Amino acid sequence: MAEEPPQIATGDQGELTPPPYPLLVDETQNAETAFAKVVRTLQYIKRWTGKTERPSDQRDAFFERFRMKVPNIDDAYQGEDASGEVAGAVVSQTKRHRWAFNPSDIWLYRWLAVVSAAVVYNTFVAILRTTFTEINESVFGLWLALDYTADTIYLIDILIQFRTSYLENGLLVTASKQMAYHYMKGVAFKLDVISLIPSDFLYLVPHVGVNAVVVRLNRLLRLHRVAQFYTRTESKTNYPNIFRITVLVACIMMSIHWNACFYFLISREVGLGKDSWVYPSPLDSNGNATSYASLTRKYIYSIYWSTLTLTTVGDLPGPVTDWEFLFVILDFLAGVLIIATVIGMVGEIITTTNSHRTDFQSTLDGVKQYMRYRKVGSDLQARIIKWFDYLWVNRHSLGNEQDVLETLPDKLKAEIAIHVHFETLKKVQIFDECEAGLLEELVLKLKPQVFSPGDYICRKGDIGKEMYIIKHGSLEVVGDDGHTVLVTLTDGSYFGEISILNLGGSGNRRTANVRSVGYSDLFCLSKADLLEALMEYPEAKALLEERGRRTLIRDGTLEESMVQSIAAPAVSSPSAARNTSNALTRRIDRLEQELEHLQSRFTRLLGEYNSVQMKLKQRIYALERES
Repeated sequence: MAEEPPQIATGDQGELTPPPYPLLVDETQNAETAFAKVVRTLQYIKRWTGKTERPSDQRDAFFERFRMKVPNIDDAYQGEDASGEVAGAVVSQTKRHRWAFNPSDIWLYRWLAVVSAAVVYNTFVAILRTTFTEINESVFGLWLALDYTADTIYLIDILIQFRTSYLENGLLVTASKQMAYHYMKGVAFKLDVISLIPSDFLYLVPHVGVNAVVVRLNRLLRLHRVAQFYTRTESKTNYPNIFRITVLVACIMMSIHWNACFYFLISREVGLGKDSWVYPSPLDSNGNATSYASLTRKYIYSIYWSTLTLTTVGDLPGPVTDWEFLFVILDFLAGVLIIATVIGMVGEIITTTNSHRTDFQSTLDGVKQYMRYRKVGSDLQARIIKWFDYLWVNRHSLGNEQDVLETLPDKLKAEIAIHVHFETLKKVQIFDECEAGLLEELVLKLKPQVFSPGDYICRKGDIGKEMYIIKHGSLEVVGDDGHTVLVTLTDGSYFGEISILNLGGSGNRRTANVRSVGYSDLFCLSKADLLEALMEYPEAKALLEERGRRTLIRDGTLEESMVQSIAAPAVSSPSAARNTSNALTRRIDRLEQELEHLQSRFTRLLGEYNSVQMKLKQRIYALERES
């Protein structure tokens, strides 16, 4: 039987304490290597630190009731979950390897950043050291150390990709052979292997030498890893536009850098100072060094020339030789493409950034034009404009929040809605006691609405078609005179359920006047949506009706004769309420069938009526002609 792993002990205060080191290593296993012992030690330390961090992540009990229970994918890589059960539902194979890396782990993303830095280093330095040999010769030992550090990162990256799991049919594949085969059959593996070919041995060739760092250009084949890092960062960052602009500027600077190096290489081949187009001679006529002899001036002048050429601005000396003409032509073409790319991307970013404001301003302008055309009073115009101002300051949009989350499944949309409106929903007593399924249905049907100061949300006697939940703001329940304040409603209060449930003698009529004190953000739930959700939850409907009856009895608006007749369903058992709901459903079905029958009879009668009417018209016409 396999040996049980050592358990994590708990201290006197219930805190997790790490097991002593001797527990981690079974000294009786002589075949176990020192490396395996270190690996096991690190695994238990990682598991212990993970457990000690979990108690600090405390969530509200209300929110936890409605969160989706998502399995911890990290447990699949350990072979067992927290309860000791095999996590077979998470991964696709029963045989797992403890060194299978989750592609969505944050540390793997950070490693991708390290690989990208090594690729950017090779991209920038290889052409620089080839062009300006003084840089390479001054600290050649340091450059070799940096080169081989980057090569080591490349090699480790290949090993990590061999152990990186992937998704197949929605499940993580962690089998060793399948992960290796999946990586090797792709194009990325071939590029990674070619990028690690030891081309540095060409330094030993006499006609090449150590200054021809261009032999390391095969390292640039890892640029696909930089593209992966860009894609993942773009999806993770909260400021994608700033990130895109930063990457665009970096790409432009890298292009200018390479073009500057090409310019100096051509100048060196043609001869420094030989004509007006190439780099000026570092020596004067007497053989003394000029300001153009310094390394800093060489690089800065080349960058200056490259920038003016690629941006097609400035007045530079024209080319002289055929090779110079060809290089300038290619530079101009590249400059046109760069300018077009910059203008297109910046324009798209600006358009995307200001799209909400543009749509908002267009709607506001349309409303203003309509009010001027219809000669709306200045006071009402001012109120409407203030309402738009408040809406923009607090939401920056006129659209429905559900439209943004339209592509998500209902479960995720419900969890996001509960999380976003958590502070409001947990104050509503009806939600605090309802089932999780009912809450998920209701939050997806909530529609946000904003009311201005003095607006009446509802008036006594109006037909009730919605119930309201106060998200933010203050409302007053006023008397018929409009001045007497009966009660003030604040965040988390709800009203309107009495009229849409047809409680009391008023039927579906409003029983009170509710007015907004200032700007109020409310959630609106229509009658059809509420009844549709409550159809499947009769217990919640009975609870809501019971609370409405208590309110009516307390206010004295519910007749005593009605209390007995409408209170009976509230005290019935859940099974009786469910039977009542089924009976009502059957009655509704019968009514629908009878309605369809009546509609068919009415259609037949209407046809007969039209036929008789036509015959009467014909007889009257015939009689008129005879007379």
